[in-house]
Amino acid sequence: MSGTQWIIFFFVIQLLHGLATWKLYVKAGRKAWEAFVPVYNAVVLMKIINRPWWWTILLFLPIVNLIIFPVVWVETARSFGKNSSQDTFLAIILLGFYNFYLSYGAKDLKYRENRSLHPLTEFGDWVSSILFAVVAATIVHTYFIQPFVIPTSSLEKTLLVGDFLFVSKVNYGARTPQTTVAVPMIHDAVPGTTVPSYIKKPQLPYFRLPASEEIEHNDIVVFNWPVDTLVDINNPYGEVRYKPVDKKTNYVKRCVGLPGDSLSIKEGYVYINGKKNELPERAKLQFFYTVILKNNVSQEFLDQYGITEYTRVFQLKKSIFENEKIQEYIKANGINLTVVSDDGEMIGFKGNVSQDMYDKLKVGFSDKALNINLTEDLAAKIKSNPNVISLKKDLSTQPENDIFPRSPEYSWNKDEFGPIYIPQAGKTVDLNLEVLPLYKRIITAYEGNTVDVKGNQILINGEVANTYTFKQDYYWMMGDNRHNSQDARMWGYVPFDHVVGKPVFVWMSWDSNGKGFDKIRWNRLFTTVGGEGKPTSYFIPFLVILAGIFAFNKFRKRKKKTA
Repeated sequence: MSGTQWIIFFFVIQLLHGLATWKLYVKAGRKAWEAFVPVYNAVVLMKIINRPWWWTILLFLPIVNLIIFPVVWVETARSFGKNSSQDTFLAIILLGFYNFYLSYGAKDLKYRENRSLHPLTEFGDWVSSILFAVVAATIVHTYFIQPFVIPTSSLEKTLLVGDFLFVSKVNYGARTPQTTVAVPMIHDAVPGTTVPSYIKKPQLPYFRLPASEEIEHNDIVVFNWPVDTLVDINNPYGEVRYKPVDKKTNYVKRCVGLPGDSLSIKEGYVYINGKKNELPERAKLQFFYTVILKNNVSQEFLDQYGITEYTRVFQLKKSIFENEKIQEYIKANGINLTVVSDDGEMIGFKGNVSQDMYDKLKVGFSDKALNINLTEDLAAKIKSNPNVISLKKDLSTQPENDIFPRSPEYSWNKDEFGPIYIPQAGKTVDLNLEVLPLYKRIITAYEGNTVDVKGNQILINGEVANTYTFKQDYYWMMGDNRHNSQDARMWGYVPFDHVVGKPVFVWMSWDSNGKGFDKIRWNRLFTTVGGEGKPTSYFIPFLVILAGIFAFNKFRKRKKKTA
């Protein structure tokens, strides 16, 4: 819905509320006109049902109001003597229209000004406590702090798979929900299913609260994955569906490029405005390397260096690999292969070997070569091992089809990329057919225009355009795990309206490969995400404070009993 449509909708609701309740206002000793004045009518209604005025604010908070409105409908009925289970059921199921019955159909209706607000049963008390706990948690989750778990190794060494984070929404400004009807604190699907946890329409216009800071170079940022249309994020080839911005999958990456920057990637390193990007101390870049050993690869070798991410190196007889027909087959099918070893009899190679090629040629695996994911420090240590013949970084040399902007005009890959301009709100760029692939998604998907090409002309919203002015800021998000990260190199810019927040705290860390108590990474509990040097755990101070609070509460209860 547009802003105008929402304004019309708001005033229609206000009119319906006035028509449904003005007689109730009069019975409660108020003026009839008070039921028709927007916002003020809610403040007066809170007085009538003997609830605090600030409940009015909750009525205008998306998602939270889905809980508060039914409570207000029930409280209104009870304020006029309608306390039965049937009254409660009808007040909720009729979505507030039960007030029309109370005003125009109910007989002997009397206002109960001093009614008790305490639930009459233990079950009612339990329901009341649960409702307001959910309200409080939803407010915190939506506007202040949201829990998040790290699912992949794209920021390995800084954030580990299994880290449970608290993500602050205050730092970059909390977004008000755009999806108005959704299950509180549930993201895009009901847990354990692919059933949406929300209704797509109506949608509120985008709005963001003031921020306490701006995104800076190398900040770790949580954002909504711009190209997410997957029903099941774990099934990239499965069913797709439209998702509102605030219901797209949450991703976490490092922001290496800011609005207005010129960015390029050379040999896997990011350059900003021609200068190599210097990462903070905790960040450790990782690349895949091909290692060739004198002896066979062993588990002992992997354990010695803590290697957990690796792939096997393919192997084929040299006479078969170099066969003219085989080489023609490889080229015809677009199979990119890189030779990593040649002992005169066997060729070791890596690349996107198809299942058909694997089966037909009976491709095997090398016993002495491996592709391993390493930090640069660890690569230097392994290279000095006397069992290592060679260790070489696996940098891409050929164009890759899945690299942004996925256009034949741009022959880039994950290690050699750009330069590109990162759009800034209010800035204007020249527009032509050459640069259109870089900005087309921004112009259409993120900023709501249509783009058509007729000959050499570009038409935006049906009019010829030679320039374009950006409406919002954009960012470039990448993982430190450069060869194992689904990031902006694949899908491009991240709009500011997709930014969720800033990870600030690791409150729990779970190692699925550990055993027993070692499954918990104790040294990472209650550690900050930012900062220099190794993470410092504040778990012990937390336990001390928790014990202090518990002891104080116990002392206070004892004091009350003896008083």
